[in-house]
Amino acid sequence: MRAGTVTVVQPMRVVSDDDAGLLLWKPAGSEYANLVDADGKTQHELPIDRMRRPRLVHQAWRRHDILVLMLPEASHSVWWFFAESGFVGWYVNLETPYVRHVGGVDTTDLLLDVVIDPQRNWWWKDEDELAARVGHPLYPDADAADAARREGEHLIRLAEAGAHPFDGTHVDFRPDPSWLNPDLPAEWSEFPSVW
Repeated sequence: MRAGTVTVVQPMRVVSDDDAGLLLWKPAGSEYANLVDADGKTQHELPIDRMRRPRLVHQAWRRHDILVLMLPEASHSVWWFFAESGFVGWYVNLETPYVRHVGGVDTTDLLLDVVIDPQRNWWWKDEDELAARVGHPLYPDADAADAARREGEHLIRLAEAGAHPFDGTHVDFRPDPSWLNPDLPAEWSEFPSVW
C-alpha cells in the first residue's frame, strides 16, 4: 500500500500468529497481484503517480518458496528463501510496521532491502531506487530513508552475529504437503489500483 494505492497483493498461508510474530508461507508458482501500468512497467521502474493507467494484474510468484516473519511494530520483515535444494538465504524487507485488517495486513515498502546468503554474507538491494525516490511526496523523505538504513544496519549486525532470526531458526522448515497454494480468490479476477 502506498498513499492509498494497493501496489501488491500477496496471498500467503498463516503458519503461526503468536508472540513470536506472524509467520507466513508462500510457495513458488502461487499467485499474487502486482501493480503494472499500460506499458508493462512496475513500481520499481516508475513512481506510481507516473504510471500510465496502472492496475493490479495476476502473476505467478517465481523462483523461491518463502517463509516470512513479521513482528508487531517492526519496520522490517525477514524472509527465508527455499529452493528444491533447501534453504538458500534470507531477505530483509524494510517496510513500515504492519497494520491488521479483516483481510490480512498492510504495510508500505521502504524500497531498501538487505540480501543475506546462508554464510551470512550480505549486500544492500535497491539502493538506487531509494536514492531516486527520496523526496518524492509518495515515497520516503530523507529522514525515513535514513531510518530505513539504520533498521537494515541493525538486522545486518544480527546476521553477522548469527543472532535470531539468523541463528538457524526456520532454515529446515518444510510445509505440510497437504497445503494448497494460497492463490488469489477467484472473485478477485480484476483488482482496482485504488481501494
